[in-house]
Amino acid sequence: MDSVAIPFWQYPLLLLTGLAGGFVDSIAGGGGLITIPVLLNLGMAPQVALGTNKLQATFGSASATWHYRRAGLIDFHSCRLGIGFTLLGAVMGALLVSHLPAELLRQAIPWLLIAIALYFLFQPRLGIAEARPRLNADLFHGIFGLGIGFYDGFFGPGTGTFWAMAYVVGLGLKLTRATAHTKLMNFASNVASLVAFVCGGQILFGAGLCMGLGQVLGARLGSKMVIQKGAKWIRPIFVSVVLAITLRLLWQNFAKALT
Repeated sequence: MDSVAIPFWQYPLLLLTGLAGGFVDSIAGGGGLITIPVLLNLGMAPQVALGTNKLQATFGSASATWHYRRAGLIDFHSCRLGIGFTLLGAVMGALLVSHLPAELLRQAIPWLLIAIALYFLFQPRLGIAEARPRLNADLFHGIFGLGIGFYDGFFGPGTGTFWAMAYVVGLGLKLTRATAHTKLMNFASNVASLVAFVCGGQILFGAGLCMGLGQVLGARLGSKMVIQKGAKWIRPIFVSVVLAITLRLLWQNFAKALT
């Protein structure tokens, strides 16, 4: 569904936007903070901007997952259940988005993100080394796959943050491996949500594919940085992205309250 015609000269901007979003998203999540405003500023309707963003983000999460897999940072066998529950949760969230009060999430999520950022800041050793798992892997993936998958399909901002935090605290993974597994789960929920947007005809394919190319390149660069630099390099970017998402949501809540 093409709600707006994209001039040819704007495609290089879309490519660079996808590259920047893919780079940030492969490290700490939050690439939508870069990509969605650009799509909206090009004149797309909000639903089409979200659908087009989901298309290009799917390329980025697939690219990052591929590179993390090649580096041996993802245990696909232990994630099978999580992938299934994430797909189920994302589909449920996408189907119920028009029937449940998203405003409740909009109000609550910023404070939860602030709590996560503070927890990371005051736990400097968190995610530096492997720790004892607090949950069985299957139970963990069942609970968080369904819950975070639903959240991603229903609302979305901060999904990567919640997954990374869950992997570090729940399964005791190093932040590097947690980031890698996060991209696999992001890819699963992206695919599920993408199907819903395709069925609704709410995607501008030319723009989405162009940005997708940038996402592939950006995710490759970002994932290589994570693999080479490790957790100490991820932490400041992770906390910065969490705070950026929080400020964006708080600003949206404030602006909506004024209207």
